[in-house]
Amino acid sequence: MTTADNSTADLVWGVKEIAKLLGRTERQTFHMLNSGHLPANKIGERWVASRKKLLAAVLGEAA
Repeated sequence: MTTADNSTADLVWGVKEIAKLLGRTERQTFHMLNSGHLPANKIGERWVASRKKLLAAVLGEAA
């Protein structure tokens, strides 16, 4: 797998998938995304985030 493939595989797309990863409801996750508490970007109408960065933000240095 190339570096581009690795970085693409690390991406989590959409509030539903991000919420599932974090163990939160979609509503809680949407609020955290909109308030800037999670490291994610909005592309068009959809949120996208790095799995590693999300876990590091939630778990701290343990991730």
